[in-house]
Amino acid sequence: MYQPEAYGVALIFMLTSMICWGSWANTQKLTAGFPFQLFYWDYVIGVVAATLLWGFTAGSLYGGATAFFPNLEQASPSNLLLALAGGIVFNVANLLLVAAIAVAGMAVAFPVGIGLALVVGVLLNYIINPHGNPFLLFGGVALVVVAIVIDAMAYKRREASHAVSARGVRLSIASGILMGLFYPFVAKSTIGEHALGPYAVAFVFALGVAACAIPVNAWLMRHPLTGEPPVTMAKYGMAPRVWHFWGIIGGMIWCTGAVSNFVASHSHVIGPAVSYAIGQGATMVSAAWGVFVWHEFAAAPPNSRRLVPLMFLFFLAGLGAIAIAPIFV
Repeated sequence: MYQPEAYGVALIFMLTSMICWGSWANTQKLTAGFPFQLFYWDYVIGVVAATLLWGFTAGSLYGGATAFFPNLEQASPSNLLLALAGGIVFNVANLLLVAAIAVAGMAVAFPVGIGLALVVGVLLNYIINPHGNPFLLFGGVALVVVAIVIDAMAYKRREASHAVSARGVRLSIASGILMGLFYPFVAKSTIGEHALGPYAVAFVFALGVAACAIPVNAWLMRHPLTGEPPVTMAKYGMAPRVWHFWGIIGGMIWCTGAVSNFVASHSHVIGPAVSYAIGQGATMVSAAWGVFVWHEFAAAPPNSRRLVPLMFLFFLAGLGAIAIAPIFV
């Protein structure tokens, strides 16, 4: 398999994960009118397909015991279960986050959900596998959290008339805790004897996502957390083919980010805490899409627009601190 060990190459992989995780949701914007529960079926197909694509290509490069299939065959049941559990936890967290955005908006869901996930995830990953300068790592995380809060304030001022939803806050907290817990399962499954490599763990993780999506997303179709009417699979079949295409592409983009992140975290010079922290900078990538491509702040009041440069300043400072944490150990 292909496994970069040079810091510069591993950093490129981490930045790729951040860009992919912050960009996949654009495909949902291209399917306006397609309920998220139905979009999610295509998204999951894309996630599983991408793990196979990367497993058969980069994951099988050079062959040997660490290649995709041999690595899956030698993995212990406990490590396989850990990777499956990571996929299940992520899937629930992701669905709760989408529901929180629908109920309370980005101004609540992102600072509470992603901010909490960033803190919980980095702390647990660092305990499992302590790599990097802790002062730079956690100082950078603090700066990124500040950037997320400023992002939320900008959105809040843009939509000053919207009241904060207590239900949305509860969904955001639940999503944030679970989103912070999924990566430690993945990290644990790649450590020790008969461990999974990054490409194999991505595939087993994706199977966990798919296995969880079948009952959970089916339930959410009948009982939407957002208060919207239930949806049926009949509407899925009637959707334009291009909507299904974008759903699959969205899943493949997210999964490419996941594989890149897992590969970077597997490097001896990086570790899961740093890789996860940079990957979660996806929030700011998503904000950049909103500001520069979708022009979400074009009609915002001045007190909202003034916060946007400050948000990116804190984000870049935090990202820089996290990026150099593995160097100054």
